[in-house]
Amino acid sequence: MIAIDAWQPADGLTLEPNALLAAKEQERCLALTAGPGAGKTEMLAQRADFLLRTGTCRYPKRILAISFKVDASKNLKERVQRRCGTDLASRFDSYTFHAFAKRIIDRFRPVLTGKDALEPGYTLGKPKVTHNQIDFDDLVPLAIQILKKSKLARNAIRQTYSDVFLDEFQDCTDKQYELVKLAFQGTGIRLTAVGDTKQKIMGWAGALDGIFQTFAADFAAVPLNMYRNFRSKPRLLRLQNEIIRKLDPASVMPDGQLTGGEGEVFAWDFEDSRQEAKCLAEQIAVWVGPERIPHSEIAVLISKQLDLYADHLMAELEARGIPFRNEQQIQDIAAEPAARLVVDYLSCVYGTREPRAWERLMNLLAPFADDDLQANVRQTFQRLISHHRTLAAVANRTYPPYSEWKEVVSDFLTKVGGTTISALSPDYESSVYLKQVLLDTQMHIEKLLASDPCLPGVLKRFSGDQAIRILTIHKSKGLEFDSVVILGVEDQTFWGDADEERCAFFVGVSRAKRRLVLTVSRRREAPPSNPYRWQENRTQHAEFIRYAMPFLSSQQ
Repeated sequence: MIAIDAWQPADGLTLEPNALLAAKEQERCLALTAGPGAGKTEMLAQRADFLLRTGTCRYPKRILAISFKVDASKNLKERVQRRCGTDLASRFDSYTFHAFAKRIIDRFRPVLTGKDALEPGYTLGKPKVTHNQIDFDDLVPLAIQILKKSKLARNAIRQTYSDVFLDEFQDCTDKQYELVKLAFQGTGIRLTAVGDTKQKIMGWAGALDGIFQTFAADFAAVPLNMYRNFRSKPRLLRLQNEIIRKLDPASVMPDGQLTGGEGEVFAWDFEDSRQEAKCLAEQIAVWVGPERIPHSEIAVLISKQLDLYADHLMAELEARGIPFRNEQQIQDIAAEPAARLVVDYLSCVYGTREPRAWERLMNLLAPFADDDLQANVRQTFQRLISHHRTLAAVANRTYPPYSEWKEVVSDFLTKVGGTTISALSPDYESSVYLKQVLLDTQMHIEKLLASDPCLPGVLKRFSGDQAIRILTIHKSKGLEFDSVVILGVEDQTFWGDADEERCAFFVGVSRAKRRLVLTVSRRREAPPSNPYRWQENRTQHAEFIRYAMPFLSSQQ
C-alpha cells in the first residue's frame, strides 16, 4: 500500500492532465470522453492501479469493469494485471454486459418465477426451452428483473464493489443502462464511464443518443475529455480534426498537437471496381514486398456488404498469392480466447518458427504466473508439441498431410483441461457456449482448408498474423493499422442516417496510424447474386472526400 500523494502512473507512463485527474479521482463519478487512440483502456488500467495500490478501493471491496466485447474485457484485465500485479488484480472483475448479467442470474436465479423461472442446470443457446434454455438476448432483461424484484440482490452487488468502469459507453443500449442504474444509482459507488461519442456506430443495435449527458445527470458525474491521440501521424490527425469539427466542435484537438508533416493521405478515383481491385492489389503487393509492412498491419475497411464490395479485390489478392482474412466469414470466432488457444497450438505444432503464437499460448495457459510455474508450463507443452510433431511426421507417411490435426487438437484440449479453458472467458461458464466456440473453430479451419490445403497458411490467415485484414468499419472498432484502405467512399455506400454514417467514416479514418487511402469507383457491376437495390453507377461522397482534400499527399 502506498500513500495517495506518492502514487505515480505504473511502468513510468505519462498521462495527459485530464487522464491523470481521472485516474486519481477519489469521490466523484466520471464521464470521460476521448478520441480514438487516446489511451482509454490504459487510463482505466492506471485508475485500477491507483485505486488498488493506494487502498482507495478498500479491502475487501472489488472493482468491476463492464465491456461490450470479450476481447476488450480480456485486454483490460490483462493490462490491470501488468500494472499492479496478480495479487491486487485478483480484486478486479472484468466482464462483458452479458457475462455480468449471467452472474446475477446464476447467483439469484430463485428470484425468477413463473414462465421466467430457470432450473439449476439451465443452458444458453437456441431454440429457447422454457425453464431450461435461454439465449444471450435474455440475459440482461432477466438480470434487470432480478434486481427490480430483490433488494437482497441489489445490496449484494453494491456491497461487493467500490468502483465500476464502463468501457465503450457510447454504445450502451437502453436495457444495459437500465441494468447499470438498478445496480448502482443512488449509492456511493464511483462509476467511471469511458467512450467516444464520435465513434457511436451501434445505433442499429439500440445505442442511446446523448448517453454521456444522461449518465452525467443521473450519477452527478464530472465530464472530462482526453484529447491526445497516441496512434495517428500529424497529417492524419489534421484530417480527423476536420471531421471532429462537424461531429463535436467542443472536442476539436488543439493546433499545437497537430504540427508535423508525417503521415500519408490518398484519394483514388477509378473507372470501375475491377480497375480499383487490380490497383489496390498491386499497391498492397508493394507494401508487403519492398516496403516490408507486416500483412497484419494492413486493413481494407468497407462500410457494409463486405462480400459484395470486396469480391474483385479478394480475387486479385488470391491471384498474387497475398494472404488475406475475410472477417465477414470468420465473424467473431477469431476473437474468442478458446479459438485463439487452438489456432496458436496448431501453429506451434505445424509451423516452422512461430514465436508470436508460442508467446500468446503461454499467456493464455499461465498468464502472469511466477517464474517456476511458467517454466513448468513451458516444459509440459514443449514436450507435447514435440510429441505431436512426431505423430504428424509418422502419419504423413501413410495419410495425406495434416489429416491428423483434429486428433492433435483433442489431445491438446484434454491436456489443458476444462477448468483452464473455462477460465479464459466469463462467457465460458456456459459449457454449451464453449463447446459451440470449439466446434465453430474446427469448422472454420475445415472451410479454409477446402480452398487452401496448406494448414500452416490457413492458421496464419485465421490468426491474422500474416494476412491482410478485410473487414467492415464496425468490426474495425478498437483496432489500429499502419495502412488503411476505406473502399467505396460513395453516396451509394454510405447511404444511411447522415450522423451515423459520419461517425462510421470517422471510425474508419481513425484506424490508420501512418497511411490512409480512400477509394471511389464510378461503376460497380452488380454481383451475380443481384442484390436488392444495387446501383452500378456511383458518385463520390462529396462531404467525406472534402475532409481529405487539404491533406492529400499526392494523387494516383
